[in-house]
Amino acid sequence: MFKLTFLGTSSGVPTRYRNVTSLAVQTTLGRDWWMVDCGEATQHRLQRLPLSVHDLAGICITHVHGDHSYGLPGLLASASMTGRKRPLLIIAPPAIRAWLDATLLHTELFLTYPLIHIDVNSAHVVHQEAGLTITQHPLSHRAASVGFRFALETHKWKLDKAALLAQGVPSGPVWGQLQTGQDVLLDDGRQLRSADFRITKTDRAAIVVGGDNDTPALLQEACQGAQLLVHEATYTEAMLQKAGPGPTHSSVQRVARFAASCGMPNLILTHFSARYHHRDGMAELEAEARLDYAGTLFLANDFDSYALDATGVLSKVDARKPD
Repeated sequence: MFKLTFLGTSSGVPTRYRNVTSLAVQTTLGRDWWMVDCGEATQHRLQRLPLSVHDLAGICITHVHGDHSYGLPGLLASASMTGRKRPLLIIAPPAIRAWLDATLLHTELFLTYPLIHIDVNSAHVVHQEAGLTITQHPLSHRAASVGFRFALETHKWKLDKAALLAQGVPSGPVWGQLQTGQDVLLDDGRQLRSADFRITKTDRAAIVVGGDNDTPALLQEACQGAQLLVHEATYTEAMLQKAGPGPTHSSVQRVARFAASCGMPNLILTHFSARYHHRDGMAELEAEARLDYAGTLFLANDFDSYALDATGVLSKVDARKPD
């Protein structure tokens, strides 16, 4: 039901191994996709993926810090230069709008499409369409930060063959007409309504994507009924204690304990300090997480892609364009 592709997984600055934060979120509703945060050079990462800026429905910005937003002007300009016409939603703090307005003015950037800014603080539900609801959830960081919950609901139906056989209607052209939604008048005068011979299956799934946040428990309500939490894990607990209160980030331990306490079946950690961008460093982070969390766990790398199905199973999948 969801496909998530990590465009950047580094905290603060890009490194040789990881770019700064951005996440692509796709759903089974269609070609539209969403972006959560847009760090510097995000548009470069997109060139290696089968994702088009013309299908980008909206960009959700968790907070104003540059490692989550400095990629916006370049991405918007590129979309314009490739002829985008469709309006683009920007769900973000007011300061992001002011910065973009100034950038457009002072760099003579003229977009070929409208930007529709939605103040992320204006309402709990920041976007709603058929099958998809996006809500924002305030977090704790040195700049105002939020998490986003994407809740998806899809409906599928199939022909109730048993009911048709019970009505004495054998398999044949009538079934085909009913399958396509047509009502049918039988030779014996009976009227069969297509809607009366449908079995509807409803699938629901929800994911929670946290912004920078030193208190994972603030996402308790958002995580109710969700099958996946994506959260920053900038440091180990020991390093976070050494850094002191200034960074206002989470440790792996704090996120893992929260995910375990709320029964979250799937957890993806991201936004890692550059000090861990090597094999031993990532192994240290994973070991700390496994002390408290027994569910399905991934530590995201750039270009990693994950699929969450209707049963709540999370698996790693291939996302890149072939070379």
